[in-house]
Amino acid sequence: MSLSHVLVQILNGLSFGALLFLLASGFTLIFGLMRVVNLAHGALYLLGGHIAISVAAVTGNYWLGLGAGVAAAALAGVASERVLLRPVRGNDMLEVLVTVGLAFIIADLLLWAFGGNPRSITLPAFLDGSLSLGPITFPRYRVVLVALAVAVGVGLHLVVSRTRLGAVIRAGVDDREVVGSLGINIQRVFSLMFVVGSALAGLAGVAAAGILTLRPGADTEILLFALVVVIVGGLGSIEGAAVGSVLIGLIDTFSRLWLPEFSYFAVFAPMALVLMIRPQGLLGKAF
Repeated sequence: MSLSHVLVQILNGLSFGALLFLLASGFTLIFGLMRVVNLAHGALYLLGGHIAISVAAVTGNYWLGLGAGVAAAALAGVASERVLLRPVRGNDMLEVLVTVGLAFIIADLLLWAFGGNPRSITLPAFLDGSLSLGPITFPRYRVVLVALAVAVGVGLHLVVSRTRLGAVIRAGVDDREVVGSLGINIQRVFSLMFVVGSALAGLAGVAAAGILTLRPGADTEILLFALVVVIVGGLGSIEGAAVGSVLIGLIDTFSRLWLPEFSYFAVFAPMALVLMIRPQGLLGKAF
């Protein structure tokens, strides 16, 4: 295998990892503050992608599609938090069942509205085509996707570690009751985190529509990858989600190339290994 081919596969792994990070960062953000394992996160990814594709097709404007997809996922997320999850707050089993049921409902509604054929979004001209990167050429859109994931990761890190909101979030992770007793509206912070996490799921869906196809079942498949990422990196850790995304993206890419029969084993084996050695994940905290 030539060096240029290896470099292309590394970039493929990083671009897939970037997509996983956009999804997993929202998932781990919600869990980190609210302790809600939102299994409808993959359905919000699918919702954002389908809405973006439809709006972009009708208007001919990619950016309108992008905004509509992110907004639709954010609205669906905050509505589910306020209407469905608040009444069962604190009951882990009911929260899981509610989010699983919501995932099925959203998936079936999308199947009814958009059919079962794979769909993708038409990219604007400046995102299409390839870039010359030394000895290789690589799709421009995938390079932009990696840059977007880096920007999102840096932004989330700065917000969580350098702002007053971030201080409230970190305090809420450690002791929600004490934060509430200080007069801080922790419920409003919960809703904000659900908006941001759900919007990131929608953004991931829009991003995926440019490199993958959206089809029935894609929500479950991508959610499994995101779960592996956050378990490996550590639930509640943005930095852990970044590390886990890079590892899983590269492992998945090279395992499909070299050992296609064992590609799923290669992805899930690191998760099992991490759980045995460090149950809280590489950069997570013990709960």
